[in-house]
Amino acid sequence: MNRDPSSFTKVLIYLALTVAVMVAVYPVLWVLKMAFSDSQAFGLSASLIPERISGANFKALVTHTDSDGTWLFGRHMLNSVVVSAGTTLLGLFLACTAAYAFSRFRFPGRRTGLMLFLVTQMFPGVMMAIPLYILMDILGLLGTLTGLMLVYSITAIPFCVFMLKGYFDTIPRELEEAALMDGASQFVIFWKIVMPLAKPALAVTALFSFMTAWNEFILAATFMNDERMFTLPVALQRYVGDYTTEWGLFAAGAVIVSVPVVALFFALQRNLVGGLTAGGVKG
Repeated sequence: MNRDPSSFTKVLIYLALTVAVMVAVYPVLWVLKMAFSDSQAFGLSASLIPERISGANFKALVTHTDSDGTWLFGRHMLNSVVVSAGTTLLGLFLACTAAYAFSRFRFPGRRTGLMLFLVTQMFPGVMMAIPLYILMDILGLLGTLTGLMLVYSITAIPFCVFMLKGYFDTIPRELEEAALMDGASQFVIFWKIVMPLAKPALAVTALFSFMTAWNEFILAATFMNDERMFTLPVALQRYVGDYTTEWGLFAAGAVIVSVPVVALFFALQRNLVGGLTAGGVKG
C-alpha cells in the first residue's frame, strides 16, 4: 500500500521547485530591470528593482528614425511579421503535403528522402550561408524579404516534415478507408479529415516555423544590407558596439521581440496536447 509523502518531504519538494523557478525566472526579470531603468550601463547589482523606473528606453527604441525620417522600428517590426508569417504559411503547407505523402504512400526513394531530411539536421544552418547567398544572388532575391522567407522555409521544412509524419502515422487509416468507401477523394480526405485531426502537430509546427524566422539573426544579417530591410534581431544588434553597448535599449528591444512569441505560445497552448484521435475508431 502506497503511503502519502510526509509533510517534511512535501516542504523539501516545494522548496526545490521554488528554487528551480527562481533560477529560471531570474534572468528574465533581470532583463526587465535593465529595460525599465534609465541607464545604458550594465547593472552589476543582483537586485531586480531598478533604482529609477523609466520607460525612456522603450520610447527611444520605438520612435527611432533614420536620417530620411523613416520610422525604422515600425519598418523592422513589419519586416519581421511579414517574414515570420510567410515562413510559417509556406513551411506549413510544404511540410504538411510532404509529411502526408511520406506517411501514407509508398514510392521509390521514400526512405532515401527521409534519410536526406535527417542528414540536413546534422549540420548548422550557418554552413549553408555561402551557397544560399550565391543562389539568392543568381535569382535576384538577395536583400529581399521574399528571399529570406524562402531560406527560412527551407531551414524549417526537414524538422517539420519529420514531426508531422510521426503524427500522421498515429491517425488511424480506417478513417481514410471509410471516407474512400463513401466516395471522398484523396484531397478531401487530406483536407477534411487528416488536417483537422492533426491540429496539435500543426500548432507545434507553426510555432516552430514562426520562432525560427522571428529569432534568426545570422542569415538575416548576411543577406540584408539595407537598414530598412532589417528584421528586429538584426536591428537590435546595432546597439552592441565594439567599445560600448546600450544595454537599456538592447534589453527593451529583447522584451519587445519576445512578446509576439509568448502571445503565440499562449494562443496555441490548448492545441499543443495530442490525443485528438483517441476514440476516433471504435472496434
